[in-house]
Amino acid sequence: MTALLSLKRVSKRFRGLLAVDGVSFAVSAGDLFAIIGPNGAGKTTLFNMIAGAIVPDQGSINFAGKPIGGLPADAVCRRGIARTFQIVRPFPALTVEDNVIIGALLHIRDVGKARTRAGEILRSLDLFEQRNRIAATLTLPDRKRLEVARALATEPRLLLLDEVMAGLRPTESDRMVAILRSLNRDNGLTIVLIEHVMRAVMALASNVLVLDHGIAIAQGKPEAIVRDSAVVQSYLGAEPV
Repeated sequence: MTALLSLKRVSKRFRGLLAVDGVSFAVSAGDLFAIIGPNGAGKTTLFNMIAGAIVPDQGSINFAGKPIGGLPADAVCRRGIARTFQIVRPFPALTVEDNVIIGALLHIRDVGKARTRAGEILRSLDLFEQRNRIAATLTLPDRKRLEVARALATEPRLLLLDEVMAGLRPTESDRMVAILRSLNRDNGLTIVLIEHVMRAVMALASNVLVLDHGIAIAQGKPEAIVRDSAVVQSYLGAEPV
């Protein structure tokens, strides 16, 4: 089976810093894939290259069998990849609903139909009752879910989630885990997430890639990753479990 997303020997250097060093991995359609590692490991740089925010210096990035490395972000989004950001930045003066409608208008030209689609997405993320609120007034957990809603509105085949559970309490993280599991299981959405909340990674991911100083040091099932001595030493900071 051809991977939905594949990276081969992808590298990115910022002056003297080699942020990503020859990273390769593949994600199958319908997978829920996690990327973990310490701060500065190159995780967000990897996302930026996949999403078209920056151009890789070396290597290839393919999506649905076609090269996308070097394409601008809007072209990558139109091909079916959406992403969220570590620091959520909705349009603060607009309503929750209008924020999502803007994303839906990428593929839906009729505003009424885009509004209907936005409502469906907001219901799936438990935000429909807050659709008329100004985005700037939302709590952090609600802003996180709005960030996911805005990405979903572009109708992606692949969703890149950059630390959507950062700053959330355990009960709020559990709520997000349930939402992501539903999107993956019920809608068949392929998800790649960067995450530091290992409880969430263990609950969600079928495969995990570990980065350290831009290098992939381990890849495999989550239960094997947490027992890998190199991962424990570089990131988890405890004895293997």
